[in-house]
Order: sequence, then C-alpha cells, then structure tokens
Amino acid sequence: MTLPEINKMYSTDECCRELLERLRWPEGVECPRCKDRRVSRMKDYARFECVGCEYQFTVTSGTIFHDSHLALPLWFLAVLLICESKKGMSAMQLKRTLWGEHKGSYKTAWYLCHRIRAAMATAEKTMLYGTVEMDETYVGGVQRGHQNKPGHGLSTKEIVIGLRQRGGETRFFHAADCKSGTLAQFIRENVSEDVDVIVTDEFNAYPGAMMATGNTAKHKTIRHKSKVYVDGDIHTNTVESAFSLLKRGVIGTWHRISAKHLAAYLEEMTFRFNRRGRSDLFVDTLRHMVTTDPLTFERLTA
Repeated sequence: MTLPEINKMYSTDECCRELLERLRWPEGVECPRCKDRRVSRMKDYARFECVGCEYQFTVTSGTIFHDSHLALPLWFLAVLLICESKKGMSAMQLKRTLWGEHKGSYKTAWYLCHRIRAAMATAEKTMLYGTVEMDETYVGGVQRGHQNKPGHGLSTKEIVIGLRQRGGETRFFHAADCKSGTLAQFIRENVSEDVDVIVTDEFNAYPGAMMATGNTAKHKTIRHKSKVYVDGDIHTNTVESAFSLLKRGVIGTWHRISAKHLAAYLEEMTFRFNRRGRSDLFVDTLRHMVTTDPLTFERLTA
C-alpha cells in the first residue's frame, strides 16, 4: 500500500469505516456488548443499534480508535507511515507530516503512535523452533567508565533480550536483568521444546538458563571474546542484525525512549520486522487496531 493509493481509496470517513467493518466483523456486524447479530444500521451511516439490548455503537466503539476526534483518513495515513518506516517514525515527524510545523500538537501525535503500538502488541505469537539465536544488548545514552557499564549500580542503560528464529520471527524483550532465571523464563515462554539448536555467545548466564529449561544438549556457543564470530552454522549474526536495526531506530528516529515505554517500542519494531515481506502489513495493522481494547491517555501516562 502506498500513499497515493491510501489517498485514493480511503479519502473519506465512509470508505475507512467500510474497511474497518469488514476487518472487525468478517461474518457480519455484531453487538460488542451482547454479541447479538440482530443489528440495524441507523440513519446516521456510522451508527448501529442492537435489537437485543438496544445498545448503540459504531465500528470504532471499544477499539483503539475509541473516543478519538481525529478523522479516520488521518488515522489511516498515520498507520501507513509507521508501517512503512523501517526504523520507525517519531511523534514529532508524524506531527509535521500530518499537520505541518505549526498545526496539531505533539501530545496528540505521541498518543496516536502509542495507540498503534498497543494494537501491534496484541499480535499472536507462535513458539520459535528450528535454530534459535539468543543475545542481549543495552540501550541508553553513552556512558564512560567501568562503573557505568551494564550490570553495575550506576548504569542507566536498559537491557533488551533478543530471540530470533532463523528464517522465522524475532522477539525483543525489556528485561530487568540478565540473570539465568530471567533468561530461562524468556526461553520457556517463547521457544518450543522441540527446538533444534539454541545459539548464544559465551555470556556466563546462558549455561544456567539452558540447564533450567532442559536445553543443555541443544545449546551451542560462539566465543566472541576469542574473536570467533562464525563457526559453521554457529553464530548470532542474525539476531545481532535485528539489534542493529533497533538501535538505528533509537538513535536516528526516536532519539530518546523512556524505560517505561521501551517495551511498546520493542513491540512496534518486532511487529513490523516480522511482517516486512508481507503485502498486507497495513491491513493487518488495522485488523489488530479494530479488535484491540481502548488505550486511554490516563492509563498510558499513569
């Protein structure tokens, strides 16, 4: 989907609602309150009324779009821009693109971006299998001195754990620490018991994590400290390339991410990355948005 196509196909509120109705109710309109399908369309094209409980609703009721005062064509443009920006799009850039330099507000754009991310976070995730690479990285400002390295009390960098199935999906997680128990939990929740190989570097927490999950025999290690980066099929280059894209997004696009919202940005990056070759990325994003519960500004900023 391209910008000219969006402007042509979804330039009006009615056109946008038609698509959202098909995505939310592929088998016909259903009351979001009582699930009754005896629904009548009111004279106001956008509104429905349930025959059973008399509840009046629209296609955006109870979704990420709920209570939004933005026109749906603007929403669609924002979704496309975020989906097609390989390294993400900042709220300030989105504001300038949609409203110009002196119109709109940064808060509106920031809230808009986070609602889209919240929908992306609801995407179903399957267990990883085959050859899975696991690694950790750190995001945050430049810090100098041994005492400021990750793992020490003065460090303000945040830990990101990465899992990537070769030829498959990627997962990023904001972690509180890199202890064996924490790593083991990520493996249990995301890696199939039938995995062929789990590849890591020589970080000393991985053997304990593999032992805790029963994957000791399937664990292969590449020794970066010995300047060995590839040993046949044993390497972590695949997950590290995903980390590189993430850091380009942090450094070049978002510039600054709070620890509180880091997980949301990781969900956006993995959602887009795992669907980068799909032609239905835009529509799939809308599908998740119209089936996800509302995210209020109060809850987002609590």
